[in-house]
Amino acid sequence: MFSKETYIKRREQLKKSIGSGILLFLGNDECGMNFEDNTYHFRQDSTFLYFWGLPYANLSAIINIDEDKEIIFGDELTIDQIVWMGTQPTLKEKSQLVGVAETRPYAKIADYLHAAKQKGQEIHFLPTYRAEHKLKLMDWLGLKPAEQTASVEFIKAVVNQRNYKSAEEIAEIEKACDITADMHITAIKKMKIGMREYELAAALEEVAFAAGGNLSFPTIATVNGQILHNHDKGNIIKEGDMVLIDAGAETAMGYAGDMSSTIPAGKKFSARQRDVYDIQVASHLAAVEALRPGINFEDVYNLSAKVICEGMKSLGLMRGDMEEAVQAGAHAMFFQCGLGHMMGLDVHDMENLGEVWVGYDGRPKSTQFGRKSLRLGRKLEPGFVLTIEPGVYFIPELMDMWRKENRFAEFINYDKLDAYRDFGGIRNEEDYLITENGSRRLGKKIPLTADEVEALR
Repeated sequence: MFSKETYIKRREQLKKSIGSGILLFLGNDECGMNFEDNTYHFRQDSTFLYFWGLPYANLSAIINIDEDKEIIFGDELTIDQIVWMGTQPTLKEKSQLVGVAETRPYAKIADYLHAAKQKGQEIHFLPTYRAEHKLKLMDWLGLKPAEQTASVEFIKAVVNQRNYKSAEEIAEIEKACDITADMHITAIKKMKIGMREYELAAALEEVAFAAGGNLSFPTIATVNGQILHNHDKGNIIKEGDMVLIDAGAETAMGYAGDMSSTIPAGKKFSARQRDVYDIQVASHLAAVEALRPGINFEDVYNLSAKVICEGMKSLGLMRGDMEEAVQAGAHAMFFQCGLGHMMGLDVHDMENLGEVWVGYDGRPKSTQFGRKSLRLGRKLEPGFVLTIEPGVYFIPELMDMWRKENRFAEFINYDKLDAYRDFGGIRNEEDYLITENGSRRLGKKIPLTADEVEALR
């Protein structure tokens, strides 16, 4: 937890941004996995953490801007709960740690909001992503789920604060990135032919837990790198495979790291693997080199896509003008994912608030296949923290569909492409801070080039 002054300043800035009304913050509750007392790992809502700092379940809060009140609603532990989970600070003691003087029983929030509605106060709330939140808004505000329209004003105000990382946030993110780098270095060193994917995942996840944190998202460790978010981990790693690792650590305060590596099963990449791997690395390095304040991230995406296309052309898999190919969308045969996303208290920062606000500053996203997966497409500014993760993927189902439709035949050499049906996919990923003059990688360096990876194998 940061100092209480940090949270007080954050709430003051938010109040000034919105000006009037009531701001409702829905904290998260425990959630039963297969029965009530056997719960999923608890994670507090990130916006609640940002403004109120309390990582405890069964809390919600309001800011009554009109009456200059800040109230945390929750309940003290019963003796049964103390027996179950031990003594904790009282709700008032917890609240004082983040500069809040007033607390009320959780059941009183419905009455408070009802009275506010009676007085004609506008009640702002953010988009919901949990069933419990929808049920609470039904109970407290009388709104059915279809009627629960989040406040755009509230969304924009939160995004405009959380997008710009403070020095203390950057230090905490860097902790997560250091642990994340150690996870990947461990995976590169420990991977052996004959292991199952879940054994490799266990080895790298141990690093996150041993550092006192958690995972920032479920680990991807797969020989089928062409499946972009493949969470199956049952395959045996064989000679000739490449294993794609996408994994990250979360600190005890909730800040995330997010990195990817692609590792040969043996000691070295094959010649064909290295050819494609080097193209992915060239795209990655071109994107990193372009990072600076004022550049539109979609332009960085276009650059990275063009580098991939030029590489595919050098292998005989594409032809024609590669700039035209990117604009037409032909690059998405090989590069279907986005280039990167904002990162902070969420590994995809504020994704629940909407990419159009977080990543596009209110502009609509592209609907073009491949490009529509770009989560970030706005001008970069100092204080932004983001990932760089171009990928090269050979997806047989996509090859078959586009070839049948004769799509982009002027750019794609389908006859030669067939030889890569069994290739898989490659992704490498690092985390960057946009600075006043350029960018800075966050966390320890993980192996990126083929030579660097092979040196650790």
